[in-house]
Amino acid sequence: MKKAVKRREERKNAFFPTYSVRSVYTLDFERLYEEGYRALFFDIDNTLVYHDEPALPETVELFARLKKIGFKTAILSNNGKERVKRFAEAIGADYYQEKAGKPGVKAYLNAVREFSLQKERCLFFGDQIFTDILGGNKAGVPTVLVYPMGKEKYFHIVLKRMLEKPFLYFYSRKHALWRNEP
Repeated sequence: MKKAVKRREERKNAFFPTYSVRSVYTLDFERLYEEGYRALFFDIDNTLVYHDEPALPETVELFARLKKIGFKTAILSNNGKERVKRFAEAIGADYYQEKAGKPGVKAYLNAVREFSLQKERCLFFGDQIFTDILGGNKAGVPTVLVYPMGKEKYFHIVLKRMLEKPFLYFYSRKHALWRNEP
């Protein structure tokens, strides 16, 4: 836990994640639990599945594994109620928030309160800097930028990806991009 706290103190740019990873499906979650993390919050699209896709069998397996380890899990998504509820129920998430209003902090703080934990014991995984990472950082929850799973199909997200490039460049000057596992 000391390592994570130190990294958060070093990071001063709200657009920089605490960590970045290639995929949530390859992480050593047992180690994260040993380090003191107790709750994991996830975005859906391009973090856990491709845009607008339902939960995959490997997503269901991942959340069963996380539950077995002892983690509480939450889905925090700007998507509508029907999509988020269906997805969260399919994977067995402990909590979900649709229309989360990211990068606002309310959904992050609601999830922290739901699990009665300190923010430092939680991690948020998302693929977008201007919504997921900025919101988590503003809320004080350690953030993990996940490499997007696929090509974007919506113009507004394609535009965001272009705007994210300078932030990724400057982040990568100090940190190993996509290999810096929490």
